[in-house]
Amino acid sequence: MIRIPDRGMSRKMTVSAKHMATSQRLIQQAVVELDSGDTLQASEKAWGATAHFFESVAERRAWRHKSHSDLFTVANRLSKETQRPEFNALIRSASALHVNFYEDWMPADAVQDGIGEVKSLLDGLEQTSTGTS
Repeated sequence: MIRIPDRGMSRKMTVSAKHMATSQRLIQQAVVELDSGDTLQASEKAWGATAHFFESVAERRAWRHKSHSDLFTVANRLSKETQRPEFNALIRSASALHVNFYEDWMPADAVQDGIGEVKSLLDGLEQTSTGTS
């Protein structure tokens, strides 16, 4: 169980909270887009939800999070700290959804599965960030 420390920096907490709220909004939008048949937008919203959640965690921990590479590093660090290797697998799934936005190669059921995996990732991260895993 890892608790993300509050380093007493209200700006960091405000930025982190904004990323968290954006993540929650985007995963809800991903489901709406998928239900309407727009797999491209659903894919990108799910990636965005993942990226913003990792940015929230990174912001609270004062970890770099300016690039895709940084987000994969955040996922790897979090995976090692929490001994939960699924974070690495799930960010790869979310990244595939991001690529699908540009290339449109995933069938709808694969996008649906990917969104389910992202939801699993976000649930796991939320438990980690609140210390309830």
